[in-house]
Amino acid sequence: MLPAPLTMEVRRGAIAELGSLLADSRVATSGRVAVAVGAGQGDRIASVIASTLGEAQVFRVPDGSVDAAVALGADLRKGAYEALVGIGGGKTIDATKYAASLAGIPMVAVATNLSHDGICSPVASLTHESGKGSFGVPMPLAIVVDLDFVHDAPPALVRSGVGDVLSNLSAIEDWQLGNAERGEPIDGLACSMARTAAEAVVGRSDSIESDAFLTVLAEALILSGMAMVIAGSSRPSSGGDHEILHAVDQLYPGTSNHGELAGIGTAFCFFLRRDAARLAQVVDCLRGHGLPVTPGDVGLSAEQFTAAVALAPSTRPGRYTILEHLRLSESEIRDRVEDYVRAVGR
Repeated sequence: MLPAPLTMEVRRGAIAELGSLLADSRVATSGRVAVAVGAGQGDRIASVIASTLGEAQVFRVPDGSVDAAVALGADLRKGAYEALVGIGGGKTIDATKYAASLAGIPMVAVATNLSHDGICSPVASLTHESGKGSFGVPMPLAIVVDLDFVHDAPPALVRSGVGDVLSNLSAIEDWQLGNAERGEPIDGLACSMARTAAEAVVGRSDSIESDAFLTVLAEALILSGMAMVIAGSSRPSSGGDHEILHAVDQLYPGTSNHGELAGIGTAFCFFLRRDAARLAQVVDCLRGHGLPVTPGDVGLSAEQFTAAVALAPSTRPGRYTILEHLRLSESEIRDRVEDYVRAVGR
């Protein structure tokens, strides 16, 4: 049987009506549920849920670190809770996914922005003393997206979700390349789900101001997460594009957010593939949503981006992508980066 959440809701006012979802005995039989909220909108969220969840214990998650997740997991074990509701952005949801895993209880994800596909992915991306790492976790039992909160989130964070879901297109090409060149097993259903998610977004002309677009974006990000669950890895949503963004994070931390770097990595990988049609489609979509396209758009020089592309394959050892396939030297990478900037720069 395919893994799937019990329910998925994308609408306005969803947080205020969490009580009806949590009354489902498949989530919690006795109603002993903990709630974790992030630092950004914690007070507002706590006041909204007070009327619907009554005396539910509310925990504050200070950041998206391993330490914060471990501390929350310890608190959950002490309280003998049946389920954890994580409400917030990507960092909060990742921390609560990991905490729930440590406590051995199911987790309900309630997203207040749409910055990346971690809403329901089987991975928690958390910071630690050596940087950032990815940790395997069960996918959430239920997924809720409150469009009222999404509209109030910083627009840059919401737009970044577009870049992250577009990267599915590049990741699938890389997975198919690994299958053709190395005989790597490939899951057709996971590919289909990840591609469907990206295609649903790439051709739309409306913007993040529209409930209709936000609903499609939310569904696309959730579908991407489910594709990873089916694949058993991040393969359908993470290829050379994500190798590049992880390298940028390592070399130049704080350069930009996950989705913006994923979008640039996706466009560059299609340039390397000499797929002019898909490159134009991706670049048009990124620009249409005000997302960066060239390294300079996020403050990186050609030399810095070249260094990141050279480092990129080492961020995912064993993964075969267009970067590993071409095996470009640093000077060759530099030439391709300069050609890319000339080709897509304004």
